[in-house]
Amino acid sequence: MTEERRKSFRRRTLKGGKIVINSGYSTFDCSVRNLSDEGAKLIIAGIIGIPDHFDLEMDDGKRVSCEVIWRTEAELGVKFLP
Repeated sequence: MTEERRKSFRRRTLKGGKIVINSGYSTFDCSVRNLSDEGAKLIIAGIIGIPDHFDLEMDDGKRVSCEVIWRTEAELGVKFLP
């Protein structure tokens, strides 16, 4: 069992979203699978072309700046930036 390192509890969710880069000229579709006040886990088709910093725009209209903390071929763990 791995040690929990998150500072805040993440709620399971299934929201649509977009990873926004290049001042909005490029986007990648994603699903938000869990969410907290400090970060999220995103499911994506592939990580190629996704930088370490980007904006996440969720289907509910909320937009936050993110930093990638970890990545696999189909998932990103991000923390929200102020």
